[in-house]
Amino acid sequence: MAALAYFLLAALLLRAGRYQRGRAGLFGAACLATAVWAAVATGGALRWTAWLAALDGLEALRTAVWLALLLMLAGGGGRRWAWLLTVCGLALAGWVAAASQHVLALVAIRLGLAVMGMLLVEHLYRGTPPDGRWGIKFACLGMGALFAYDFYLYSEALLFRRINEEIWAARGAVNALSVPLLALAVARNPVWAEGLLLSRQMMFRSVALLGSALYLLAMAGSAWYLRYIGGEWGTLMQLACLFGAGLLLSGVLFSGTARSQLKVFISKHFYQGRYDYRQEWQRITHAMAEDSAPLAQRAIQAVAELVESPAGLLWLRRDDGDFHAVARWNMPPPSVAEAADSALCGFLAARGWVIEMPEWRADPGRYGGLALPRWLAGDDGVWLVVPLMLERSLLGFICLAPPRTRLLLNWEVRDVLKIAGRQAASYLAHQASADSLAVARQFESFNRMSTFVVHDLKNLVSQLSLLLVNAERHKSNPAFQEDMLETLAHSLAKMKTLLLKLRRDEQPERAEPLPLVPLLEQLVRDCAQLEPRPVLELCAAELVVLANRQRLERVIGHLIQNAVEATPRSGHVALRLSRSGAAAVIELSDTGHGMSEQFIRERLFQPFVSTKSAGMGIGVFESHEYAREIGGRLEVSSVQSRGTTFRLVLPLHADAAAA
Repeated sequence: MAALAYFLLAALLLRAGRYQRGRAGLFGAACLATAVWAAVATGGALRWTAWLAALDGLEALRTAVWLALLLMLAGGGGRRWAWLLTVCGLALAGWVAAASQHVLALVAIRLGLAVMGMLLVEHLYRGTPPDGRWGIKFACLGMGALFAYDFYLYSEALLFRRINEEIWAARGAVNALSVPLLALAVARNPVWAEGLLLSRQMMFRSVALLGSALYLLAMAGSAWYLRYIGGEWGTLMQLACLFGAGLLLSGVLFSGTARSQLKVFISKHFYQGRYDYRQEWQRITHAMAEDSAPLAQRAIQAVAELVESPAGLLWLRRDDGDFHAVARWNMPPPSVAEAADSALCGFLAARGWVIEMPEWRADPGRYGGLALPRWLAGDDGVWLVVPLMLERSLLGFICLAPPRTRLLLNWEVRDVLKIAGRQAASYLAHQASADSLAVARQFESFNRMSTFVVHDLKNLVSQLSLLLVNAERHKSNPAFQEDMLETLAHSLAKMKTLLLKLRRDEQPERAEPLPLVPLLEQLVRDCAQLEPRPVLELCAAELVVLANRQRLERVIGHLIQNAVEATPRSGHVALRLSRSGAAAVIELSDTGHGMSEQFIRERLFQPFVSTKSAGMGIGVFESHEYAREIGGRLEVSSVQSRGTTFRLVLPLHADAAAA
């Protein structure tokens, strides 16, 4: 039994020691040495000299490795190596004494090693801080039991000058009984085996197996005793006892209540907490991140699984300020809303407590005499009310149905529920923020489009205003009347285009091959009533670019409008078309007041920045962005009080250029 138990524990520890630089390797080596010693000691009936020498050497190795582990755990700096050398020297001396058959010397040396082991165990336990003894006490008990029994064995042998065979034979059972203590120390993840942890399921199965074995051994002993005292009925009583014990064990093992109680017992007495927090954190995070169901429903399920609840209801604050049932899981929602200033919401926001409905019905004074709403107080299907706290405010709450099995709602369960509620609240708030951001982006896009539309309307209003001013002086001129009608028709067409842009089903603007000469001639004719009147100079013909006519017309028209407004009536505005390699160059020059170099570098192409008192700062920004969108660029050079030149460089359409 001892050999098998220590082999299993050694395999677990040595496997962990391969992947980490802790003391799991030395712990595993000590267990392995003990397992080999126990396996060799099973041949106790043999009295061969070679066997006895091997057994003495293995016992010395076993003791030396356990002492080395204790010295490493106890620390001590440089003195630790001196102690290790001392231990190795004593172990070697004991093996030499055994080989030379100096029995008393051998017994004295092993007795001294046992005393040293007990002292090191005591030093290790007392040197560990009180808050760290929880993970090390079972290891101290296990190793202390080994050395204490060796002390008992060899002190009795030194006293009576012989080794008691019965005490010697019981060493295997004592060593085997120490294994569960050492395994519990490993399961509690002590400092010498970082990352090594026995899961609750493995611990549950191990305890169930060990308990079954002990139960069967006890029943076998009882059956033997009944047979011994039963006389003629002894065999019958033995068989009945064994069969009844087997039936009872089967009933216990297959009982769900017994299994649940055993799990609770293991979690309560062998682990610091009821929950495996790493596993629960991963489960909740995975449930919140996946897309198998709406987030609100996944939040209910993630919180409900912590307490084995089969149903739940989620309440969240809406735009009207009240809380509404927005999601359900196997539970019908009530058709009422809970006011934000109600007693329930005020209590949850102020205290952040988990309300247990059976406890509230039994003693409302525990909750400060809280008066719950009628839909909640009269509903026996609600067991818990879990608040969803976001920072210091109440985002919502979850109502959970009674659990499938009885669960003690202690402080740990309540804390876990509150933490899970905060986690769910953060995910729900993030989703709400993302939805709000998407809506805000839609409004931003609409507002940006409206800004450009308003800018175009401003330009049209400026043209119509100039037309009205000139109409007072030239209304009897037939040529002016013809130009006025053409300008009004063009302005009306632009207004219709702007109205189409405000429609939601507007098709995206498409770029098409666009000849530049007719476009520029049209723009100059539209500005015929402006002063100074723009002059068109064509240095190249039949230049075609790939662009949207309306947008490019708006860009060039805005540049012309700015040039006219920045130039006095006695000044000059020129629009020139030329070719530079595979690009068309539209150059607009004026003799206006110009701009400073710093303004051009830092502010000219920024939106909502303008030098004009009534300007919006959109036109140049739109011109720059659209030129870059179709593969061109907008360049500017200016000298204050002398004028400005804009150069719009656009790539020629490839098919048109080849033609």
